[in-house]
Amino acid sequence: MSLSLNNKNYKNHINLQEGERAFYDIGSLASDNKIDIKKLPFSIRVLLENVLRSHDMNISNEQHIEQLLRWDKNSVPEKEFPYMPGRVLLQDFTGVPVVVDLAAMRDAVSKLGVDASIINPIVRSDLVIDHSVQVDSFAKNSSLELNISREFERNEERYKLLKWAQNAFSNFLVVPPGTGIVHQVNLENLAEIVLSSTEKNIIYPDTCVGTDSHTTMINAVGVLGWGVGGIEAEAVMLGQPYYMQVPEVVGVNLFGDINEGTTATDIVLAIVEKLRKVGVVEKFVEFFGPSLGKLSLTDRATISNMAPEYGATCGFFPVDERTIDYLKITGRDKKIIDRVKKYNKENNLFYDGIAPDFTKIVDFDLSEVKSSLAGPKRPQDRLLLSDVKTNFYENFNLSSDQINTSKLDNGSVVIAAITSCTNTSNPNVMVGAGLIARNAYMKGIKPKNWVKTSLAPGSKVVSKYLEAAGLDKYLNNIGFQTVGYGCTTCIGNSGPLPQKIAEEVEQKELSVSAVLSGNRNFEGRVHPQVKANYLASPMLVVLYALAGTVNIDFTKDPISYDEKGNPIYLENLWPSSEEIENTIQKSLTSDMFIEEYKSVFEGPKEWKKLTSNKSDKFNWEPDSTYIQKPPYFEDFDLSLPEKNIIEGARCLVKLSNSVTTDHISPAGSIPQSAPSGQLLISSDVPRFEFNSYGSRRGNHNVMVRGTFGNIRLRNQLVEDEGDWTIHFPTNEKMRIFEASEKYLESNTPLVVIAGKEYGTGSSRDWAAKGPALLGVKVVIAESFERIHRSNLVGMGIIPLQFLRNETPEILGLDGSGIYDFQGLEKTIIPNSNIKVNVTKLNGEKLEFNTLIRIDTEIEAQYFYNGGLLPFVLRKMVKESK
Repeated sequence: MSLSLNNKNYKNHINLQEGERAFYDIGSLASDNKIDIKKLPFSIRVLLENVLRSHDMNISNEQHIEQLLRWDKNSVPEKEFPYMPGRVLLQDFTGVPVVVDLAAMRDAVSKLGVDASIINPIVRSDLVIDHSVQVDSFAKNSSLELNISREFERNEERYKLLKWAQNAFSNFLVVPPGTGIVHQVNLENLAEIVLSSTEKNIIYPDTCVGTDSHTTMINAVGVLGWGVGGIEAEAVMLGQPYYMQVPEVVGVNLFGDINEGTTATDIVLAIVEKLRKVGVVEKFVEFFGPSLGKLSLTDRATISNMAPEYGATCGFFPVDERTIDYLKITGRDKKIIDRVKKYNKENNLFYDGIAPDFTKIVDFDLSEVKSSLAGPKRPQDRLLLSDVKTNFYENFNLSSDQINTSKLDNGSVVIAAITSCTNTSNPNVMVGAGLIARNAYMKGIKPKNWVKTSLAPGSKVVSKYLEAAGLDKYLNNIGFQTVGYGCTTCIGNSGPLPQKIAEEVEQKELSVSAVLSGNRNFEGRVHPQVKANYLASPMLVVLYALAGTVNIDFTKDPISYDEKGNPIYLENLWPSSEEIENTIQKSLTSDMFIEEYKSVFEGPKEWKKLTSNKSDKFNWEPDSTYIQKPPYFEDFDLSLPEKNIIEGARCLVKLSNSVTTDHISPAGSIPQSAPSGQLLISSDVPRFEFNSYGSRRGNHNVMVRGTFGNIRLRNQLVEDEGDWTIHFPTNEKMRIFEASEKYLESNTPLVVIAGKEYGTGSSRDWAAKGPALLGVKVVIAESFERIHRSNLVGMGIIPLQFLRNETPEILGLDGSGIYDFQGLEKTIIPNSNIKVNVTKLNGEKLEFNTLIRIDTEIEAQYFYNGGLLPFVLRKMVKESK
């Protein structure tokens, strides 16, 4: 049966405290077409409303509406539809290159004789500066002030760019440094759950895409959102739809009671482990079930935050009474709360306990979850407390008799960081950490002297309620002073280890550990000298700081000893859930949120002093080592670029499974000996001013030299770890950047060969921009993570996937041959087969088929245009004339 709109736009009206508002009624649409709306997953209902509303704006058509209205758990349409998010969320590491691109696009259209101001965000865009503060100072009451001061010294050029953007663009707001972490600020303040357009007098679901993979955290309040690459975010900002395929939706049925002592961190690590085994990549996950109401909103936020770690596009919680309670405690306007409750109930978006249909249902028993960590290298590798010691031994080929826990040695915890919005957004675990600090102080024990301790809350509200509870002084007393309001250790901004510790680790070649309350623990991410990284709740972070080692079984070993030599165990320090809850009730108020967020866009005195030019076009400084005009739009015109045959290609790097975007484009420290470090040295930048790769993303010259520059990268073409490869015409070992330069000189296209889950991790677009600038034309992998695949297409790189049961090893690909690709210069048929011909060094010929992972017609258009941004630019210029 075909869709019937009956010449109706399905606008209905609702009376709210703010007045009468129109909305697009998906219930009436479903009823008229004999569809039971209750059987559709809530996340699909949000998408349905979106395309129904977009139909009135001539963005979507009836076929798009029908695809979502007739969503079927047993079959999913393969065609794409246009999705128009209500907001775009950015942070500064990914936001700076977005602004740099937009500034370059203004230059490009101006050169064509078009008004530069056509390049302007149409969709509301908020950028939160949270990725730049580093833990230079710690365990001092002055650490916060010192780290903020150092942050502004390092990042003045970048922050001036962002100030220019705030002045030059309308519909673009910047939350200054020192305010909080982007996803927590979004959760606690920016998200409205139901948006209102006064111009059109309509209300509709709040939705967003963000340039950070953990944008998914906002799904906890019923706001559908996920991470995209900066390239896609720019297109959405400029009013272009985000094209996506109708998703499969995996339902997670929550049941059972949460055990005493179990935290939201324990729950999410168990979910990550389970869903990684189920396989939810490129799928929506939606939570439901009899125990849904037993999870607080902030518990849900922890679970939604780590959707990238369990592989899903999003982890969605529909709006319910818990959502309304959270809006009240966070001080949202009463009119917004009224709008959220009435609209969601009226439009079939309020959870009523009735389970919809799902592509697959995964049962999850909360009563089976126990205290745990994850590590030492992947978030899905969950460990019970009793297994951590053995896990460390096995991963680093050690035994207990090789470790001395009374001094700095293998297994020593050198970083203990309460960090990341994943957990600092949750008062239960933050108050719990404070109570453990109090109990430790009362017993006279402190962290070992080799542990770098830090506390970096996701918002200033955390400091307010810890202070109100009287717990801040205990955290301070054991070394967990606040070091900043930003991501810090979670993204690798852990700062240097104390010199004496760093030298001893290096000289003795120790395998030391970090325990952090973050969401990722990939190799080389947290700190270059730390090999073992364990994810844990803030409460466990404090305990491991006190123990000083992972060579311990918390279920039976003493954590420390008091002054009299009496052993102190886990149960002597761990607070009850009742004590935690009572403390929260007494200390956390809505006034704290109202007070802290009333000045959210003002920033510290250092921000207020910054000045920037107020012209429509950015004033590029040729000597800047932070901000350079990118080369993507040089000689841009309206004609499509010619597609050349890709032949005679060489393999630049050959990689195994689970290669992360951090392996491809590191965010952390810049080694002096690397090509990027040598460039900075030659530009008269002293070593202590290098800052991080993440902060240099506005300078393509630094970033291209840092591509594949992770010190833990294992390129199978060479034996060494790091950014080394073989330049095959000469068979000479050299830096990856140096080899790419030689290949560019000879006009040799480049290929990357990889295993499963290529591009897992952060959403960073530089993991696609960098390879594109190196000359990579094709990536052949066994599978791709969702965001990175999109980013590759967005940069004009072709993702090819080995067919089922074929791998580089099975095909005998060692990376040394010459690669020719048939058909890539012609019309692209999405998800068709592409033939690859390889000539090996011994002259042997190999031919095999691959699946082209250009998944939709619109992605094919991006490819013909040389990438997503040139496509958008041509479209906007043509529409302006």
